[in-house]
Amino acid sequence: MSNYLFTSESVSMGHPDKLSDQISDGVLDALLAQDPYSRVACETLCSTDLIVLSGEITTEAKVDYVEIARQVAREVGYVSDDIGFNADSCRVLQALHKQSPDIAAGVDRDGA
Repeated sequence: MSNYLFTSESVSMGHPDKLSDQISDGVLDALLAQDPYSRVACETLCSTDLIVLSGEITTEAKVDYVEIARQVAREVGYVSDDIGFNADSCRVLQALHKQSPDIAAGVDRDGA
């Protein structure tokens, strides 16, 4: 009989991981609304006064990624410097780029 330790992470409301997931979902939703064939690998990191968007996106859609991130943070309630995060004044770094040709070739050839 082998012994093992099972662990898992659970985060509560207001945790930066929850906001990060909601921002990534918001980006995906906005892109799919304009281009249902969008390919999206968007990762978001949130920290004090900072949102970072990174990943690979191939789409015909035209969206304002920074505004999507700010809007989601506003909707969640991050609207005051007093709580350490203000959607309207935080820094938003965008490091999104087109999907790599190698990945695109595999998806184009084999289907998504």
